[in-house]
Amino acid sequence: MAMAKTTGKKPARKFKVRKGDNVIVLTGKDKGKKGAVLRVVPKTNKVLVQGVNMAKRHMAAGRGQSPGIVDKEMPIHISNISLVDPKTDKPTRVGYKVLEGDRKVRVARRSGEVIDL
Repeated sequence: MAMAKTTGKKPARKFKVRKGDNVIVLTGKDKGKKGAVLRVVPKTNKVLVQGVNMAKRHMAAGRGQSPGIVDKEMPIHISNISLVDPKTDKPTRVGYKVLEGDRKVRVARRSGEVIDL
């Protein structure tokens, strides 16, 4: 009996951080910096945070774009960031809570504040 061939890729997982969330960097050269999540990439477990992990990129001229050296945000691993608590402005873990009407919302573990509205 032949075994099925696997691709070796891990399935994309669900993160508790979403696009538009305010996060803080916990480790690395940008430790302590805060910014908004621009994009979440579940396949590689990375996120793009505004103003964090900047790199210089040499860009060619394109449509409506002049050539030159541009500062660009590079992806950072999801484990190196944490959501900012809206009440205390400090890093917090995220939990879930079911409100009336069977509505599931994200909750900051530090203060109990509802993140989704």
